[in-house]
Amino acid sequence: MDISTQRELARVLASLRRDGRQQSGLDPRLVPPDSATAYRVAGLVAEELGWPVLGWKIAAFKEEMQRALRTDAPIYGRTFAVTATPASFVHAKLVSPIPEVEYQAKLGADLPPRQKTYTVEEVTDAVASLHPGLELAECRFIHDAAFPPLPAVLADGAGAGTIVFGPAITDWKSCDIAGQEVTLSSDGRLRRKGTAGQALDHPLVPLAWLANELSRTGVGMKAGQMVSTGTLTGMLAPRPGETYVADFGPFGSVSVSFT
Repeated sequence: MDISTQRELARVLASLRRDGRQQSGLDPRLVPPDSATAYRVAGLVAEELGWPVLGWKIAAFKEEMQRALRTDAPIYGRTFAVTATPASFVHAKLVSPIPEVEYQAKLGADLPPRQKTYTVEEVTDAVASLHPGLELAECRFIHDAAFPPLPAVLADGAGAGTIVFGPAITDWKSCDIAGQEVTLSSDGRLRRKGTAGQALDHPLVPLAWLANELSRTGVGMKAGQMVSTGTLTGMLAPRPGETYVADFGPFGSVSVSFT
C-alpha cells in the first residue's frame, strides 16, 4: 500500500471522525494489508485532524478479547477526547458507542522511543495517577455485512472514542488494584463484573506493553496523556435514555448518561 493510498484512507477516516459519521464497508483498495500499515495510517489520521493526542486506548490484551475482536495480539489507538465524570452524551451524535470499564493511567513523565525495553517498574514510575474510568469506544464503520477487516479498524484508531475518568485513586501503588471487583450497571441493573487481575493481570502490564510498542515504532507517549488500559467487563451497546455506572468499590465510580 503506497503512501498516497495511505493518505487517501487517512483523509476518509479523518472526515468520518471529524463529522461524527459512519460508513458501511470500505473500498478493498483502501484496506491496509497488515497492522503495521494500519498503525501508520492511524498516525496520518492524527495529522489530518490536527487535534491534540490526549491519550491512548489499549484493547484485546488477553486471548478472550482477542478472539472477540478477531486479532492475535493486543491493539491500541489514539484518543482525542478526555472528560471527567459524570459525563453525558447525545446518543445520536455518537457512532456505535460502547462503554467499557477500565482503569485510566495519567502519565506524569514522557515515555519516549528508545533502544532499551521499558519495564513495568519504569512505566509505573512514569504514572502520575491512576483513575477509575470508562472508555466510550466508537467505530467509524457500521457493524453490518460489509464490515471491513481488522486493519481498517486499527487505522481508525482501534475504535477509540472518549475517555471518562473519575478522581485519582489515593495511594494506588499500595492498593489491591488487580483483585478489586468492579461492576458495570445500567439504570441500577447489574450488567457485568470483573477484575483487572482476570482481564489484564494488572493495568500497568498493558501500559508497559504499549510503551514498548510506541517506542518500537518511534512514536512514544507524553506526560499528561491518559491511557485507558483495557476493558474489565467486556462490551455492551447502550440505548438512548440509559445511564451506565462503573463502580470500582473503594476506588470510586464513574457514570455516563446517554440522552
